[in-house]
Amino acid sequence: MFEDFISIHDLSLYQFSKILDLTKQIKDHPQRFKNKLKNNILAMIFEKPSLRTRVTFEVGMLELGGKTIYLSPSDIQLGKRESPYDVGRNLERWVDGIIARTFSHQHVIDLAKACRMPVINALTDLLHPCQAMADFFTLREKKGDLQNLKLAFIGDGNNVCHSLLFAAAKAGSKMAVATPAGYEPSPDILRQAEEDGKETGSRFHLTNSPLKAAQDADVIYTDVWASMGQKAEREKRAKIFAPFQVNKELMAQAKKDAVFMHCLPAHRGEEVADEVIDSSQSIVYDQAENRLHVQKIIMLLLLRKKTKNG
Repeated sequence: MFEDFISIHDLSLYQFSKILDLTKQIKDHPQRFKNKLKNNILAMIFEKPSLRTRVTFEVGMLELGGKTIYLSPSDIQLGKRESPYDVGRNLERWVDGIIARTFSHQHVIDLAKACRMPVINALTDLLHPCQAMADFFTLREKKGDLQNLKLAFIGDGNNVCHSLLFAAAKAGSKMAVATPAGYEPSPDILRQAEEDGKETGSRFHLTNSPLKAAQDADVIYTDVWASMGQKAEREKRAKIFAPFQVNKELMAQAKKDAVFMHCLPAHRGEEVADEVIDSSQSIVYDQAENRLHVQKIIMLLLLRKKTKNG
């Protein structure tokens, strides 16, 4: 179906929809998929700390009958102690697949180029495709037709925002992005998403007004203002992003049945108020649960094939 899972932009419309369809099957009937990856071993390269990504991939492999090997930042030091190319050429001799959660997006690309085993992007500074796939699966559960959906992303035009743009383009959804000036999503990512969206009728709007972005939205989505690797900017960003907090006033601009989403971890009192994240509109823990189901399908589709061009 596909050889690696690096970016949602790389997926065809059929592949995007198929992942969502199969995710529903594995969530509704997990026993049917038990032991589908028996005797498979997944190497997990982590340069960043993780709760949801690590646990969902490990649990997913266990539920599919496989095993994982966790490689911490001190184990490999990707690009410092050893190049991504050499790491990939070694790992392909021992394991059946690789996930990588890295700072550099290029490291994941280099791993995929070097390795005959499938590589899954578990997060880079540029993209977070597993998160966005789980988010759109969650939205299909909650809202049904994705083509009649408006998603408002409020905050930093970061890796999560980038992958949501790609997912919205494949789904045919409308997406408004509200950021402070200078914190917009990558122009290249937006251009690619707009190109993808021509086939589905998806439309995008950038603004510096969170109130305008939130108007008539079906979904309000936010993320931390300072991502991993940006902690030195946290105090500066807190002042710049303060008007972009998702609170009751902002949620009131959206539709009455709008839902609130956050990829987590959340900095309560900063990008989101407790009154929102703990409200009945919040579906953040459904998003987190669905990471497990989406990633199980991605692993199944890739690891059962084993080798690229094979």
